[in-house]
Amino acid sequence: MRKRFFTPVCLLSLAGLLSLGSCDSNDGVLFSIQDDIKLGQQVSEEVDSTYRAQGLLLERSSSNANVQKAYQNLDRIISRILNSGQVKYKQEFPWTVKIIKDDNTLNAFATPGGHIYVFTGLIKYLQDEDHFAGVLAHEIAHADKRHSIKQLQRDYSISLLLSVALGNNPGTLRQIAAQLSGSLAGLKFSRDAETEADETSVKYLGGTSYYACDGAAGFFIKLEEESQQGATPEFLSTHPNPDNRIANIQQEAQQRGCSTSSAPDTDFQQLKTALNL
Repeated sequence: MRKRFFTPVCLLSLAGLLSLGSCDSNDGVLFSIQDDIKLGQQVSEEVDSTYRAQGLLLERSSSNANVQKAYQNLDRIISRILNSGQVKYKQEFPWTVKIIKDDNTLNAFATPGGHIYVFTGLIKYLQDEDHFAGVLAHEIAHADKRHSIKQLQRDYSISLLLSVALGNNPGTLRQIAAQLSGSLAGLKFSRDAETEADETSVKYLGGTSYYACDGAAGFFIKLEEESQQGATPEFLSTHPNPDNRIANIQQEAQQRGCSTSSAPDTDFQQLKTALNL
């Protein structure tokens, strides 16, 4: 059994700003789940505002039939993952997913609290729904395992993050939003966090009983082939690619004994068609 250590900070409240949860129940995060959600909402609104101003955010409220169709297909893929029975904070986080119309950017990212963003460049790049689901599962894992908030705690002070969650620090909010989206150096996850997200994607996809549970491996194989040709996809600038990453995913799938049979590409191909990709 893993030992748990309690530090004095667990016993403090920050002058009533927001409620900190117990360190024992928050995966080593000083924020409570509620604070995580509040921070994520602020960051999501900033990301939306930034890409909306650039004309790149595909609005869910759009009257465009193709955009509506794209979200219907994307939502079905996301729903299978969230309903795998393996997502810890499925009920607590809002789990929104939005599309950024940028065919030249191969990336996806998650904010704290379960807001997922996917660039059309990533959708265009891939051909296999299992591989796409693997990327989404990887990003969902970053949020569900609270990797983003853990890294932000390392990069910023707790009081500063709390002020951002309250909407009182627009400068830092813009910086965090830029980091998460990869437009400002990127949020650098640790090797352990990336490994955990990869392995958790196997658990999520295996739980769907629909997707090949090693779907993320196919995506990274394609990335590896591209990087060997001299190109460095945007995804690798924010998601380091250890040499043994593909093998770890495949090994995790083998140990779990989950299905690696490919699912139909129906929703993904219809998503690409709706977006004219």
